[in-house]
Amino acid sequence: MKWIGVCEQPGKALYQLTELGRTISDEEVAQRHRERGRRYRKRQQERSTSGIDTRDATEGDDDDVRHWEAELLDRLINASPTAFEHLAGALLRAAGFDDVEVTGRGGDGGIDGIGTYRPSGLISFHTAFQCKRYKGSVGSSTVRDFRGSFIGRSDRGIIITTGSFTRDARDEAARPGANPVDLIDGEALCELLKEHSLGVRTTQRTVEDVTIDESYFKQFEYSQ
Repeated sequence: MKWIGVCEQPGKALYQLTELGRTISDEEVAQRHRERGRRYRKRQQERSTSGIDTRDATEGDDDDVRHWEAELLDRLINASPTAFEHLAGALLRAAGFDDVEVTGRGGDGGIDGIGTYRPSGLISFHTAFQCKRYKGSVGSSTVRDFRGSFIGRSDRGIIITTGSFTRDARDEAARPGANPVDLIDGEALCELLKEHSLGVRTTQRTVEDVTIDESYFKQFEYSQ
């Protein structure tokens, strides 16, 4: 979502809507994603036909650099429900949650797992989480139903999806006076998996930048 201008990243794994993101429709978001995908595929095809190795593509091109994200999301969407739930549990453990337990899809009113987050030694939050392997958008009714399933059993909830959330869903998740529900969409999920090295390996590449030092050559111009 950041790459089409509807949200920005003020901090690590922290996302917020831009002015465009607060006004753009879901259909316009989908259209921008499709257009971005077409541009990426066209560039890859052009590089392939011209003999350029796409693995060595310039890192300044966001579309090329982040092709791993689309590949990862495709892998997650095609995972089994149980595998995706256990991956979510592993992510929460890596992010600092304790007592994480995957309860499974069979029951518990839509709760796929639970855990406890202790940001300090003074307080803790009992947290329920739900997993959605979606290609599309998760709506506000999903947020409401999930909140209803954990009220009285958890302090807050997390919905993790491979897709996105509608604007109404985000409003519902942050509704004043209601138990908070944190939303992790596909892009944020990829970033978190990368950050914690869960199923994603990052290789650092050094780019050599060579410039001409004119001052060095000038010394020879004045030599006798």
